[in-house]
Amino acid sequence: MENFGKDLLRQIKSVELPGEYAHGVFSPPYRPVFTYDEVLTKNPKFAAVNIVLYLKDNEWYFPLIQRTINEHDRHSGQISLPGGKREEMDKDFAETAIRETSEEIGIDKHYVRIIREMSPIYIPPSNFYVYPYISYTKKNPAFILQQSEAVEVIEFPITSFLNLSDTPEIMALPSAGDKEVPVINFNGYIIWGATAMILSEFSQLLKKM
Repeated sequence: MENFGKDLLRQIKSVELPGEYAHGVFSPPYRPVFTYDEVLTKNPKFAAVNIVLYLKDNEWYFPLIQRTINEHDRHSGQISLPGGKREEMDKDFAETAIRETSEEIGIDKHYVRIIREMSPIYIPPSNFYVYPYISYTKKNPAFILQQSEAVEVIEFPITSFLNLSDTPEIMALPSAGDKEVPVINFNGYIIWGATAMILSEFSQLLKKM
């Protein structure tokens, strides 16, 4: 299994990213599309999120979180990847992704290694420009939640994304203003918006391997 693991990480690093195509599959139909120059005119906040892989019972997993209910957070209560806003002390966005993962769910940052960056994505409602990363941890995580940010860790096997459809399920969600949006429905956990778009690219990447 160790050799398989090394092959998986190497293959993830070498596959060409599908980018906007993959994002578009799970993009809400009302979501505007901006060029990077147009995004910069909006003075966006910058952030990073992290798909952090780990082995559990000889299978690869990564954690998602259910965010804490917070009336001041547009993404309150949603399922998302660990991550957050870049701080001045962060030397780059990869460091942001690792630091936020450690703070939010307690994964020891000293054991986390970045595999690659994925396609960045702009989130209009919150004016965030987000850099997603894929990483792995050599040490099995013992999750410790930052209660102000997360109420639950959801462990997802990457095999569940190998067959992610290019024709996603559509649901009307209260968190989307009762608008119909494409969703990933995994064991009753409903993932949509930027997180679904990022995971769509991850799924497409896995399918190319």
